[in-house]
This record gives sequence, structure tokens and C-alpha cells, in this order.
Amino acid sequence: MELTAPVNKVIPFSLVDGPGSRCSVFLQGCNIACAYCHNPETQNLCLGCGLCVEQCPAGALSWENGRVRWDKDACVQCDTCIHVCPHKASPKIEWLTPGEVFETVHSYQPFIRGVTVSGGECMLRADWMRELFALCRAAGLGTLIDSNGCVPFEEHLDLLDVADGVMLDVKAWDEGTFARLTSGDVCVVKRNLALLAERNKIEELRIVVVPGWNDPEATIAGIADALGEKTATTKLKLIRFRRFGVVGALANANSPTDERMSELEALAREAGFGQVELR
Repeated sequence: MELTAPVNKVIPFSLVDGPGSRCSVFLQGCNIACAYCHNPETQNLCLGCGLCVEQCPAGALSWENGRVRWDKDACVQCDTCIHVCPHKASPKIEWLTPGEVFETVHSYQPFIRGVTVSGGECMLRADWMRELFALCRAAGLGTLIDSNGCVPFEEHLDLLDVADGVMLDVKAWDEGTFARLTSGDVCVVKRNLALLAERNKIEELRIVVVPGWNDPEATIAGIADALGEKTATTKLKLIRFRRFGVVGALANANSPTDERMSELEALAREAGFGQVELR
């Protein structure tokens, strides 16, 4: 039986998900729950409560064998189903094989440099991703993983063998801060950071700066200490928190100021990062 994964969407051309123009594949389902998540509807799989079926203005959702069925052709992308869902899920997904996704990716090949798989958390579907990446590599396409780092990469070394690199989020450094922000375990992220550095698989590291919620100074210092001399050649992206799409405690939180972001950029360069980007 072929592997399938819940695909939330495929963006044909992206300039922010790795080097060059890339096709970005977003999978449904995550293993943490970030307070600042900008795509909270990707966190969980549909539980089949049916609330969205009743609310869909286009009639694109229906019941089929006790599950919510999405009619892609009838959908008008109004996102009413996402807005009314109380479970941080979306019924607008397709269970696709690596081969089916590759056919879509391959159709863009003259115009893209590679494919990046994100989420949710794509590492929850590591075996599926390995098969997709093998197909992409055979076709001459680059392969990147966009991960929150909370799945042990040491258990999926065969995937790393067919991945060009990993775009790794480091959301906080202190264990308590990380748990409060994400409900996850930063120790797994730190182990992954060390492993990826050892195998030269870090494409970029990212820190979202969330005023009052995380510890960017400690995170910058901790990463630099973990990387050692590799800090100079590692790309660090400092991302300004923006509340667009955020629900819950941070729905109305403020973004960090320009001065704050500049201070952190200077701190990162002092820590030895040769490549620092503000976003």
C-alpha cells in the first residue's frame, strides 16, 4: 500500500522558502502548538465534528461515510470552514502519495530550483517525504525540509541523505520558555541542531522575535555556542512577530520595534554569525 500524507496546499512559486524560486508543499498536522502560529488551521487533522459542513456557503463540504468531504472544484476559498473550526484544523486537505505530489511539482520544473516541504510539521511524515525527495532528486530538483525541530532527526537519517538541508526554527532556548510558547520540548531541538550542524545540513536557522514571550538573546547565544566555528557560515534569519492570522493569547500582541530588531541583529553579528537577515 502506497504512503499518503495530508497535503494542505502546494504553492507553485515561492521566494521565501529557500534559495531561488521553489515549489512549497504544506502538510497538515503539527506536534506542537505555538502561541504565535500564523497558520493555526494546519495544527490538527479534521475531527469530523461537522460544524464546517453546516456553515460552508458554497456547499463544497458534505458528509461521506461519516467523514467531512471537500469538493475542491466547488470551493470558493472563502475560508469560512477554517474560521468556524474550534479544533485548529481544516477540511481542505488531500491525502496524496509522493508520486502524485511529484507530478505537480514536476510540472513547474522549468521555473523552479527545488521543492521545500513544510507544515504543520512535515517531519511527522518523514517516510513519505523521503520518497518524494528521492523522486525530486532524480529529476534534478533541490530538496529542503522546513521544520520546528521537535521530531528527532536521528531517527530519520535516511531522509537527511536525500535532503539538501533543513530550515530549522529555534523558537526559544530556555526549557520553560519554550514549553510555555509551544507546549514542546526544546531538548529535542537542541539535539537536532547539533546533528544537523555535524552533517552540514543546516540551510538556515530562524528565530521569531515575540515581545514578552521568548528569549531571542539567549537563543542567539545558545545557538552560537552550540555551533562553534560553524556560526560564521550559518545563515540566521530574525523574523519580526506579526499578528496576522494569529489566534488566542497573541492575537492582539504588538510586533517588535525596528530598534529592537536592529539590536538583535547587532548581537547576532557580535556572536559570530556572518549571515544575518531581518524579516
